[in-house]
Amino acid sequence: MSDLGSFQELCRSSRCPARRGRLYTAHGIIETPAFMPVGTQATVKSMTPEELRDCGAQVILGNTYHLYLRPGHKVIKRLGGLHHFMGWERPILTDSGGFQLYSLAGLRKVDRDGVTFRSHIDGSLHRLTPELVIEIQEDLGSDVMMCLDDCISYPAEDNEIREASELTVSWARRCLDAKTRDDLLLFSIIQGGTSRKWRRQTALELLGLGFDGYAIGGLSVGEPKGLMLEMMDCTRSLIPDRYPVYAMGIGSPEDLVEGVARGIDMFDCVMPTRNARNGMLFTSFGHIVIKNSRFVEDPRPIDPLCMCYTCRHFSRAYLRHLFVARELLAYRLNTIHNLYYFLHLMEEMRKAIEADTFEDFRRKFYSRRGDQDRL
Repeated sequence: MSDLGSFQELCRSSRCPARRGRLYTAHGIIETPAFMPVGTQATVKSMTPEELRDCGAQVILGNTYHLYLRPGHKVIKRLGGLHHFMGWERPILTDSGGFQLYSLAGLRKVDRDGVTFRSHIDGSLHRLTPELVIEIQEDLGSDVMMCLDDCISYPAEDNEIREASELTVSWARRCLDAKTRDDLLLFSIIQGGTSRKWRRQTALELLGLGFDGYAIGGLSVGEPKGLMLEMMDCTRSLIPDRYPVYAMGIGSPEDLVEGVARGIDMFDCVMPTRNARNGMLFTSFGHIVIKNSRFVEDPRPIDPLCMCYTCRHFSRAYLRHLFVARELLAYRLNTIHNLYYFLHLMEEMRKAIEADTFEDFRRKFYSRRGDQDRL
């Protein structure tokens, strides 16, 4: 089974919904469950494509909103498409920009036809419609395109959730109608806030349209962790197993483990790269803040169990020195480590599912994170 756009479930855990799969795209296979480093503006900050590959990245995420504003999708198309433009030959998924428009708050106005907004860069006025969002992503050549959706904040009233859900379905239908390239996949996004009723209604309507995959959107926007997992559970249960399922913007190590345990296939989050630039480094035993004075003479690597370039060559003491001195190398080395940790965590989960030991892996994952002596 190797047809473009097909999703193949290889195996699953006997004790939970965790599953191992493959998604076939124009630029290669994505082994799932997978984590996608965020390369919003055609770059994963501070990283070269070679470093991303060395860390184990299979697919990266770009952003329609940002690339539309700068340098412009027509520019990228004339220069050979996004893969050629940024020197990345593996798959790319592009977010539609819906979440970025949500975060603009006072700079946007939503109506039935689309979103009018002012650029966060220069204040210029723009309008995105479902049709334009597809045009932009087809010009970019995204292996996986996302429908424009209406993301809402938490908490929200039922009528607000209903309006956003109905608009998301309407826009998804228009995105599907606007799609012209058969070599690119299109995922729709299931919204519905924290309402089981509206998540079910939205999912059923979108499933009736027949997309290549489905994303769980509108989570990790301020709701309690328990409620986020509850909504992830109920939404995932509505999606047939023949489709790849993507949880958008969810990505702490614990979230990844819990998402995989619930049968989610794809994840993205800025956490590993943003936190690296802020000096928070993830380890098998929890996280450390590298600027802390306790690391001034610490000769150990960030994580003694990690085989990334940073951990194989540099001490915590050196990394602290770079960070405190605001040397650019600090951000690069920290990012290499954090991305390697996240991507290796996904690899470990794929192997555990294959061996049908995922629940043992899950238990050991939490047990290790209680070992504060290793931090």
